[in-house]
Amino acid sequence: MRKSRRRVAGSVARIVGGTGAAAVLGAAVTLLGQGQPAGAAQVSPAAPVGPAVSAAAAAAASPALPAARDAAARFVPPGHVLRVGDHGAAVRSVQRRLAQLHYFPGKADGRFGAHTQEAVWAFERVQGLTITAANSGEITRAAERDLARPRSPKVLEPHGSGWRIEVNKKTEVLVLYRHGKIELISHVSTGAGCLPDQGCGWNTPTGRYRAEDFMPGWVHVPLGEMFNPVFFIGTVFAIHGDTVVPWYADSHGCVRIPMFIAQFFHHRVHVAASGGTPVIISNG
Repeated sequence: MRKSRRRVAGSVARIVGGTGAAAVLGAAVTLLGQGQPAGAAQVSPAAPVGPAVSAAAAAAASPALPAARDAAARFVPPGHVLRVGDHGAAVRSVQRRLAQLHYFPGKADGRFGAHTQEAVWAFERVQGLTITAANSGEITRAAERDLARPRSPKVLEPHGSGWRIEVNKKTEVLVLYRHGKIELISHVSTGAGCLPDQGCGWNTPTGRYRAEDFMPGWVHVPLGEMFNPVFFIGTVFAIHGDTVVPWYADSHGCVRIPMFIAQFFHHRVHVAASGGTPVIISNG
């Protein structure tokens, strides 16, 4: 979940014990600090405070995720550091390579903007590279070299369903599988653990869940707002869009994804009260 625009007062309980849905749901009441049952009463669709997307508009915005082209296609690293704001053939080459590997940098327009930056973060985390405040706006020489011979994301459930969502809290990366193959890799921001002036206990629960509910547009919750949330535990924990999705854990417990991915993500999964797309969340 997104941080509330108002600071949360009072103490915050830690989530302890097992990782199953029952244990987490029991702890969610304390975590939210609202004294309400963990259920639909805790969230309600709100008047849009951001660019709400209608079903038709969301479908139109849902891009055809790039299929992997020739796996042996040769990528030639630019040979110099690229930074946010750069543009040209070298940036376009990186964008096309990221798309080929199922990251989503947006349109291959040769402009190093926010979409490309977030795709680079996901790629760098999968490769085991360190992101810092100093290099977060770059694609480093090391990352460029890895684009030529990339490492695949760690599989969290090797014998899992062919259609599933895996969230690795260690790398802050989400992988969507369809028919057993990677369809999308995105960086995420999960529970921060501790937040300034808000105490500790802000954890994203690990375990195996399902995409069980969806609410379109901006949705108000006690701790802030979510965009196009796909809920995996009642209407408390969700994978949702946000305007702030850093490369590190920073949420109250939900799984934040970039806004431009949240515009189509719910079209790529099956949402149902029972039998929805499996959601696996692990510490890696």
